[in-house]
Amino acid sequence: MANPVVLKVTQGALEGKSFSFPERTTCIVGRAKDCNIKLPDDKHHETISRYHCRLEINPPNIRIRDFGSRNGTYVNGNKIGQRKSGLSVEQAVIDHSPEYDLSNGDEIKVGQTVFSVDTGDADIETDQTVVSVEDEKTTLSHFPDTSEVNEQIHQFPELQGISDFTAIKELGRGGMGAVFLTRNNQTGEEVALKVMLPQVAVNDFARNMFLRETRNTQVLNHPNVVKLLSSQSHGDIFYFTMEYCNRGSLNDLAKQRGGKLSVDEAMPLMLQALDGLQYAHTVEIPSAEQSDEVSVAMYLKDGAKQETSKGLVHRDLKPANIYLSEQSGELIAKVGDFGLAKAFDTSGLSGQTLTGGVGGSPIFMPRQQILNFKYSKPEVDVWAMMATFYKMLTGTYPRDFPRNQDPWLTALKNAPVPVRQRNPDIPPRLAEVIDEALIDEPDLRFHTADQLSQAIKSVL
Repeated sequence: MANPVVLKVTQGALEGKSFSFPERTTCIVGRAKDCNIKLPDDKHHETISRYHCRLEINPPNIRIRDFGSRNGTYVNGNKIGQRKSGLSVEQAVIDHSPEYDLSNGDEIKVGQTVFSVDTGDADIETDQTVVSVEDEKTTLSHFPDTSEVNEQIHQFPELQGISDFTAIKELGRGGMGAVFLTRNNQTGEEVALKVMLPQVAVNDFARNMFLRETRNTQVLNHPNVVKLLSSQSHGDIFYFTMEYCNRGSLNDLAKQRGGKLSVDEAMPLMLQALDGLQYAHTVEIPSAEQSDEVSVAMYLKDGAKQETSKGLVHRDLKPANIYLSEQSGELIAKVGDFGLAKAFDTSGLSGQTLTGGVGGSPIFMPRQQILNFKYSKPEVDVWAMMATFYKMLTGTYPRDFPRNQDPWLTALKNAPVPVRQRNPDIPPRLAEVIDEALIDEPDLRFHTADQLSQAIKSVL
């Protein structure tokens, strides 16, 4: 296990104080009261913005991003991220706030406060050079196509569990992988095959942890949750078979409808998705190693005690992973990809990009999740589900995300726009529930999927 990343204050009002980060997390530095590292809010720190910069930490790795602050952030004497004189935060161009990888011994200066970076790699020499990663982008060119997938699943012994399937066509691609429609050669059964490629090298420990986490989700069995059938790996590539949803996702449906759904079409789908979410949040998971969930004890018939966890939190809900299946002429909503975001982050296979942030973007995340990466209570999923259907009902996101403003800063500072300002056709009583469900300051209003479901039913 990697040593913790430690930030020690070497200059400034907090001199001598240290901040230790033993696990994967995010950290926001600034004068606002809810910053993870809060600097004094007084005249001596006026050059520091309320939300000044953001750190992504995955020991021993650490990355920094300035939020387009008025006076910038310094790394080893080099200024990063400062917006031009006379421009507001809203006018600061997002491309001027790239992310930078930090090394052991680097110094961060925010106002008059200086932090030294200790990654625990004391034997590794650094050149004290700031390295920008703004051009680092996930490329899908190395992901296999349909013919290559067929070669792999029929060639490698590790994939014998899916060797009876043949990939028919590609269904879609995302930030870390591709999905294929496959058919069982004997039974004709169709399943979806997701092929995922981590952004870092895979060792045995990470592989085993990742597969253990994903196998925990195989216990999920509900009509409104996509069933995960199997999880396997070969080399650095992971393969998952799951229930095939023949009508795509909410994203696909919205495109077919011209960008948004009617209330009459959206609300039944949302209530179904909330049913699936409530089930997943409360089901017993046979693993004592789930750090996010509530541990309970379950006694087997023979009297043996088996540790279990209570429920799974998704952490990455969005229109693209609310899938749709047509059954007897009716559309059924199913929550998909449960556990994948958490599994990639827990095992460290997502590199420095936090998959819980939707590829590094907080569009469907409440403030609580942005401020605390480890905040994994069911209520963050409830907020994200409402944000997802807000997008379906209006064609736009709950918050305005101007292209010239850092999206993380937007999510921290800007409240969601009342839904009837986006779509005045939404009934007033339903709009009140939607707006209340998207309040995330100071606290989230709905703590369970069932609470939100009942509130929606009461106004329909």
